[in-house]
Amino acid sequence: MQAGARQEWRNYWTLPIAGALGNSLTVLLVYSLGLFMEPLTKEFGWNRAEISFGITVTNFTALGLGLLCGMLVDRFGPRRIGILGVALLCASVALLGTATGSLTNWYLLWAFIAIGSAGVGPFIWTSAVASRFDAGRGLAIGVVVAGSGLAATVIPPLTAWLLLHHGWRGGFIGLGATFAVVVIPVLILFFRGAYDGRVRPTKAEAKSINAAMPGLSLKEGLRSAPFYQIGLAGGAFSFVAIGLIVHFVPILRSSGLDLTAAAGITGTIGLASLAGRFGMGYLLDKFDARPIAATAFALPAVAAGLLLSGGGTLSLTLAALIVGFSLGSELSIAFYLATRYFGLKAYGVLMSAMLSFLAIGMALGPLTAGYIFDRTNSYVNFLWLTIPLVLIASVLMATLRPVPDQSAAAGGQGGD
Repeated sequence: MQAGARQEWRNYWTLPIAGALGNSLTVLLVYSLGLFMEPLTKEFGWNRAEISFGITVTNFTALGLGLLCGMLVDRFGPRRIGILGVALLCASVALLGTATGSLTNWYLLWAFIAIGSAGVGPFIWTSAVASRFDAGRGLAIGVVVAGSGLAATVIPPLTAWLLLHHGWRGGFIGLGATFAVVVIPVLILFFRGAYDGRVRPTKAEAKSINAAMPGLSLKEGLRSAPFYQIGLAGGAFSFVAIGLIVHFVPILRSSGLDLTAAAGITGTIGLASLAGRFGMGYLLDKFDARPIAATAFALPAVAAGLLLSGGGTLSLTLAALIVGFSLGSELSIAFYLATRYFGLKAYGVLMSAMLSFLAIGMALGPLTAGYIFDRTNSYVNFLWLTIPLVLIASVLMATLRPVPDQSAAAGGQGGD
């Protein structure tokens, strides 16, 4: 590790860890909803597309809210927005346990979830870290996005335990309460970026702070080719990865595994994503990001091939590991490249705008997988669809222009 990176870690090592816990909320429902599908179908008679449409409602509703949060982060810093977002999301997850059996009620609950989801977007946690880390930024961002990998390891078995002991209503309430108790105190104590003032800045002060930051303006960023290449690649990848993850337990259950075994294998996705996040963070600090990104984005095609092969438990576990590793890599790559191509001047709003592509993919992937299953009683056609999509994403990443040198963006020196 370079001397500059070592100094950054000595000064701010608690910040990426706090950000990782905040980022864990971004996958709370992605990794748990699949386990709720059978009890919800049994209770209300809903099919999998109807249940999955809740995620679609959340992601589309959160599109505009995410842009608003991006502007608020650029104006006030990420601390206030992140803490409030976690509190709202945990409360809204718990409220899913009050579902009445009406699909209108179900979708309204998911629309409420969108408010909290917009406030825990990954750009919130990475913006704080990017303001403190420059030489070690890749690894620091890798630690932040590793939070979702750690959560992905914990959420499936935790959800299965809650379902078995407290039913689906207690499951939703337990998930919301657990994450609120664990995450919020850590954020209050340790989550503060370089531009998080202790008092609310005036409009003139905020303008001065923004002008001092390196990077592109919003208009410049929206006119740059990398914005659309990264966004489109991320959208295609998210369609595939989130569609697979939300339905991974049902996919495994259709292979004859019981709930506990399916949840256990799905939990390995989280372990592999941790490896992807830390591994990518290290590699991005050392090597050209483009070939690394192209390789990582193509990996789900291998996982789809394994799932289509009809192999045994070993093949299913290997597919889960590949999906997890590539998912962890994708997030590290996207946030790292965003800080390098766009800088920090308008990072919040540019990153939230680029994440709109990912949100659309996340919204449509689980819905498409559920729709295909409901029509064909199989996930085979969805698995075949994933292969060309991730290969297109890989090509988009491989053809990015060289990453610009922004060594002047020494964000690690900002004060409180």
